[in-house]
Formats: sequence, C-alpha cells, structure tokens
Amino acid sequence: MGGLKITVIGGGSSYTPELLEGIINNQELLRVEELWLVDIEEGKQKLSIIEGLSKRMIQASGYSIKIVATFNRQEAIKGADYIITQLRVGQLKMRRYDEYTSIKHGVIGQETTGAGGYMKALRTIPVILDICNDMEQLAPKAWLLNFTNPAGIVTEAVLKYSNVKVIGLCNNPINYYKKFAAAYNVSMKDVSINFTGINHLLWLTDLYIRGESRIKDIFNGWSNIYEAKNIPDFGWDLDFLRSLDAIPCGYHKYYYQSDRILQQQLEEFKRNETRADQVQKIERELFKIYQNPKLSKKPKVLEQRGGAYYSEAAVNLIKSIELNTKEMHTLNVRNNGSISCLPINTCIEVNCVVERHQVTPLQVGQVSPQISGLLQHVKAYEELTVEAGVNGDKGVAHQALTLHPLIPSAEKANAILKEMFMINKKFLPQFKI
Repeated sequence: MGGLKITVIGGGSSYTPELLEGIINNQELLRVEELWLVDIEEGKQKLSIIEGLSKRMIQASGYSIKIVATFNRQEAIKGADYIITQLRVGQLKMRRYDEYTSIKHGVIGQETTGAGGYMKALRTIPVILDICNDMEQLAPKAWLLNFTNPAGIVTEAVLKYSNVKVIGLCNNPINYYKKFAAAYNVSMKDVSINFTGINHLLWLTDLYIRGESRIKDIFNGWSNIYEAKNIPDFGWDLDFLRSLDAIPCGYHKYYYQSDRILQQQLEEFKRNETRADQVQKIERELFKIYQNPKLSKKPKVLEQRGGAYYSEAAVNLIKSIELNTKEMHTLNVRNNGSISCLPINTCIEVNCVVERHQVTPLQVGQVSPQISGLLQHVKAYEELTVEAGVNGDKGVAHQALTLHPLIPSAEKANAILKEMFMINKKFLPQFKI
C-alpha cells in the first residue's frame, strides 16, 4: 500500500507552513508521499514562495515527501486521499471590501459573520461545489476537509449539493482544549468539553477536568476565557454567563456585545485600520519572512494570523481516520438529529466519533431557550444563504441577509446587497447582475 496523497486547495495561503509542520511531526504514522499545493494564477507569487519554503522544511526534516505546486486543480485532485480547502475567493482585497462596505452602512463588518461573512459565502459556494464535482470524478473515495470560511455554510453547501465525504474544521475547539489544559495544568487528554452549536456560534455547555465538572470555575471568574487574536477582547459579564449557563465562544461578541464592537469598528474604519488592513499587513510581513532562503521552519509570527493550531486539528483528524482510532473530535458535520431544535440536514459543530469509514455526531438533544433562540435564528440565515449561493435567487439572497441578527432591516439589507453585488459581480456567476 502506497503513501498518502494530500492536496491543499489554496496552497499559497500563509497557513500552509503550519499544516506542513503538522504533517512532518506525524510523518512516521501518516506516511505522506505527495503534497500538492494548488492555487490560481493571481496567487502565483505566493504559491512560489510557499513551494520554496515547503521544500526547505521537508529537506530539513529528513523525510522524502514530494511537493508539487500547480495551477492544475484536476491533476492535483486526481487520486488524492485528502483534499484540504483553505481558499479565499477574491483574495484579501475582497475581504477588505466586505468589511468596509458593511461598516460604511453602519453594520458590523467581519470575515465570517454578518454581511461580510455573507458575501464571502456567496463567492465561495460555486467554487467549492466545482471542486466537489472534480472530486466525484477524479477522487471519489477522498475526504474533503474544509477550512474555508464561513466554514459551517460552505460545509453545508457541500453536504446538501454533492456526494463528497466532507468534514468542516475550525481551530476554535482545539484552542479551548489547549487553554483549559494550561489553566488546570493537565494534559489535553484530561480535558473534556461539551459543545453545542454551529461554526463560530459555539457554546461550551460543560467543562470536565479529569471527569469532574469545572464550568462553575468560569462562572465564578477563576479562569479567563480563551480569545482569538482576531476578536476584540471586551471580556464577559459573569452574571450574564451564569444566567446563560454556558460559555460562549469569542464570535458571540458580535451578537452579545454588538454595540461596542460596531463602535470600535467605526473608529477603525475612520483610520483605515480594520481587521482586513491588519491581516494584509501581517500577510506582507509573513511572505517577506517566508522568502528567506535560510528559513526552514514555521515562523512564530504566523500565530498572529488568527488561525493558530488549525493544522493540529487537521492532522489529528487525518490520523484518526487513517488509524481508525474512534477518537472524539469537534467537527462540522450533518446534524442527523444531534441537536433536536435544528433541521436534520443542516451543518452543526459538535463532538463526533471519527472512524475510518464515517464520522458520527454525538447526541446533544434539547438545548435551553438561551441557546436555541439565537442558534435557530442564525441557522435559518445560513440555510437561506446556501440556497441563494447555489441557485442565484436574488429574492432568497435578500431574505437571507435580512434575517441575519446583525442586519437591522430589509431596507438596510437591500442597500448593502446592491452595493456588494456590484463590487462582487465577477465572483457571482450564479446571479444575473
């Protein structure tokens, strides 16, 4: 039996060195034979830099993994065992438009949430389904591991409109395990967390350290809650957490603290310093570092990019599938009745048992009104976004954005859509614009 062929679509991403580091650290178990890095012509320079760094990392490791950088997606997909998607349709330039257009209209601008995340989804859905079509023809047994944001919506589009075996991943859950393991000075294996929700709208409903529930430690203010580098750190009101009876993830701040976030974003907007501007600056610095011919390992500065430990999540998942370990991972998968208040065919993010042939979500059952109210609201928006993204129906597109909790009215949604559709015209082939 030969080694694995792993294909990364969006291979010129600044995140790729972290993924490669994870593969190298687990090569004895994984036996990766080929790593194909796929990108588009516009990403030619970045892909070339990543290819060079990847080859130096492999050489320094002493392993013999073949690195192939290409624009030929079909050739890269053909016969692959795993396809990892980390693409950004329109690159960082369109992310900046997403944020600035949203804030200009007086609503929160963010990569995966609100109007910004909505446009990213509409741009991405046709591309991801095109990739799935290639997979069905050229690698029908391959797993698709999707990191492309908004991960829940993109994964749901694949679940509903393709026959590909897909799992959506996020670095959020693994960061919680790392945070609590460090806080309690135990190994990650001693930490158990109950998760309920969807991607970037994830509640921690219980926390166990060596089998003992410790969630009340958080409610009593004993431990700070992990915050991602890309989310404002406003802290949480402990009375609010106690009455919520759960720990919200960082992205909940866009919903629970929207006034403060919007105020901060309006100030950043005036200074031309939104998160998109910060990310572009970090990217430029990273690729400057990556070009150093003496560099042969992942630089620490990559952690500022906001996706720390994502490769660990990916590589651990591949290990679980390959070795059939039946371990538990927190993943984006088809609901299948796991969360009873959501439709069975939608995508959720919960603990799952991973086997070589299938991924099974654990039963969550009923959730409290504090959680189900916002969860159902955002999930309905996601369902309509998938439908609009696939069918190019402008009416459904308007309904989807209007439904989002961060959009105050149908009129506001319509004004944002009109402007965003014109800016994104070339990326929206499904719509008649």
